[in-house]
Amino acid sequence: MTKTTFATVEKSHEAMNTWHVIDASGQTLGRMATEIATILMGKHRPDYTPHILVGEGVIVTNASKIKLTGNKGNTRAYTFYTGHPGGLRKRMLGEYLENAPDEVVRLAVRRMLPKNRIARRMISRLKVYPGDAHPHAAQKPAAIDPSTIS
Repeated sequence: MTKTTFATVEKSHEAMNTWHVIDASGQTLGRMATEIATILMGKHRPDYTPHILVGEGVIVTNASKIKLTGNKGNTRAYTFYTGHPGGLRKRMLGEYLENAPDEVVRLAVRRMLPKNRIARRMISRLKVYPGDAHPHAAQKPAAIDPSTIS
């Protein structure tokens, strides 16, 4: 008979202290975002439990060097509504990538997470930086091999 394992609060605290670094230079946006979302949710762990936060933290560097396939930079649009009459705002992905590359990665990952309260805690564990440097050396993040992200 098989036993189902559930994560405990201790496992949740253990996962909260684990961090990974992903170098985004040359990575495809969507494929990298799915890998990040999997780590944030904790689906790569054998004790994954949907209602307990067992995901680990992710630090993304070189977000300004991600690549897009096809003509997405000119055709894909991000729309936001400000809440005021006539407040629909539209930005093309290429323009967004030039001005705020860290926000492009954050939006791609956020839309792959579940739509609930735990997802808000998951996305807070994602730190994205457009350059090579990050201030999280104290967390002792482990580097993820870019070849595993395909």
